[in-house]
Amino acid sequence: MQTTIAPPPVGNARVTATSGSPGIPVYIYATVFASFCVITGLIWDICWHLSIGRDGLLSPPHLVIYLGAVVSGLFSGYEILRKTFWGNNIEKSFSVKIWGFFYSSLGSLFCVWGALSMLTSAPFDDWWHNTYGLDVTILSPPHTVLILGIIGIQFGAMISVIAIKNQAAYLVGTNAGQNKKRDQILFWLFALSAGFLLTIWYTLISEELGRMQSHRSSYYVFASAGFPILLMAVGKAVKHRWATTAVAGVYTLLMLATLWIIPLFPAEPKLGPILNHIDHYQGFQFPLLLIIPAVVTDLLRNRYAYLNDWKLTPILAIAFLIVFFVVQWNFGGFLMESPYARNWFFGSHYWYFGNSPDWQYRYKFGPWMLESTPELLKGLGVAVIASLISTRVGLAWGNWMHKIQR
Repeated sequence: MQTTIAPPPVGNARVTATSGSPGIPVYIYATVFASFCVITGLIWDICWHLSIGRDGLLSPPHLVIYLGAVVSGLFSGYEILRKTFWGNNIEKSFSVKIWGFFYSSLGSLFCVWGALSMLTSAPFDDWWHNTYGLDVTILSPPHTVLILGIIGIQFGAMISVIAIKNQAAYLVGTNAGQNKKRDQILFWLFALSAGFLLTIWYTLISEELGRMQSHRSSYYVFASAGFPILLMAVGKAVKHRWATTAVAGVYTLLMLATLWIIPLFPAEPKLGPILNHIDHYQGFQFPLLLIIPAVVTDLLRNRYAYLNDWKLTPILAIAFLIVFFVVQWNFGGFLMESPYARNWFFGSHYWYFGNSPDWQYRYKFGPWMLESTPELLKGLGVAVIASLISTRVGLAWGNWMHKIQR
């Protein structure tokens, strides 16, 4: 696919608003809503597998996921056609040209691709289950196609918001109050879209980040490799003092909402063997306390904003790992062993229907879950390296996103 990019316009040009908020097109709201649908549907689907077992092609969680794909694909596809056939020269100058004919924002391209990938994965997943039975891992081949599509939609939603925000010098009027309101709306749309992306990011590696692994070094290696890259990127992508905290806060609230709401509804296992007899949905997991290292990250990146990214990297990377380790090691022990965590709020009592509720290591760390001090220190050394690499890549990624105007 060949693409060309025209230079941005000069002057105070303004694109006519297509929504109730000045300068924010309707498709931006639609893609953020689609991003919300796909991640909530995915978490519901995980809870469905924990509580009921096998699901069908048109199960309720799947329908919510498909709704997100359809909304994202339709609105983004329409936006591409609108710009191509009815867009003015200013809009086209802020677009990527595809195949020498179509005009699109970069975010819309990702959203359309993600929607097609997700809808393609649906019959593939149904065939897979009918052929091989229940998945034993989150990343089965059809789920991999699905998750790549979800990431495409969520990343597309995020950079669509960034592009509109970065076009402010050309696409908004001179009314200061109106511009401030617009910037605030765009920031929270960004925080929502990036928070939903962080949630799917977590879901991908959640099998390695369960409370039973919280006293193993591998837990912190996966976290250090997986989270700084996105958290540092969002802090660079937009100019806001608490950008990283806001994104981590969206992740936290979404995980808590699903943990507290989904188990309110009845559900019973429909796939044997049934060792844990339940009558309501089992919740997913209490969110990682990423909000705390996110706050520290924001404080440090603002305190040392004068440093270049290479000097900033070790400060942010080491701080993330130390704070996350101290917080999550203790909190993981609380979730695992404390009777005060076995309630609707923390949800450590939720249990897969195929596992015996009397398993002796359900509420304590088994011998294989613990490491000797030398093993732990060696693993944490690997986590330091992972955090440094992830942080540096994240800062570079954020610098690129900060410049997006298409």
